[in-house]
Amino acid sequence: MMMCMPLRDLFSSTVQREYYSHILLIPLVSGYFMYLRRKQILSEAETSYGSGITLVFVGILFYSYGMTLNPELNQNDQSSLLIFSVLVFWVGGFILLHGARKFRIATFPLLFLAFMIPIPSMVMRKIIYFLQVETTEVAYLLFGLTGMPFLREGFVFHLPGMNIEVAEQCSGIRSSLALLITGIVAAQLFLQSSWKKLILIFSVIPLAVLKNGIRVVTLSLLGIHVDEKFVTEGFLHRSGGFVFFIPSLVLVGLILWFLKRTEETGCRGSGLQK
Repeated sequence: MMMCMPLRDLFSSTVQREYYSHILLIPLVSGYFMYLRRKQILSEAETSYGSGITLVFVGILFYSYGMTLNPELNQNDQSSLLIFSVLVFWVGGFILLHGARKFRIATFPLLFLAFMIPIPSMVMRKIIYFLQVETTEVAYLLFGLTGMPFLREGFVFHLPGMNIEVAEQCSGIRSSLALLITGIVAAQLFLQSSWKKLILIFSVIPLAVLKNGIRVVTLSLLGIHVDEKFVTEGFLHRSGGFVFFIPSLVLVGLILWFLKRTEETGCRGSGLQK
């Protein structure tokens, strides 16, 4: 029962967590992939006591350690450690009941549950800083293409009539995480080749940065030429991330289509040679 507590707290506070609105969907996606493999997993029951018991013990150990660190960790980091311990416990239980060979079959849905783990604060800060820096670089290039006079100082752009800062909130971390998860799921569903799956997944990173840069420049231009509220309090500034998420999702779809087509062409070519 105690190991259910961090999951209960996680799901009950997801709405309040700034970066983790996707967490509620992760078990559903994982369950779907597990359902697709159900016949292979449930056939020929076997056990693997050594590795299974070891992971169960490690999960309990991490959980106990996380509970003792309660006064020293913030809520996010303690939740991160506790959810990690629960997932290790689950994986150990799965291996214990179904065996290591079945774990290889269920590797993706089990490891996909790792997206339920809140990212530790230190790691999150580094990710946000990376997105902030790269978004600023993309915005710099895009502002140059517009022909608008501007001056850049670090993360700040001095534009005609206003100054724009690419703050941490402009990093687009939530939509970038959503795009990454979407790319991983799409790669697993539609691609067979491991290296093509990696191409699709890694293509998400520049697309996420491009999306963020386009959003910064678009809002800035609207603020200058239409209404300053587009930058300060408009809908696109506060909640319009999904508007810029859709084109990036389309680009991911086009890359997926191309990679899928090359796989099908390769299969037909192999068939002709035979």
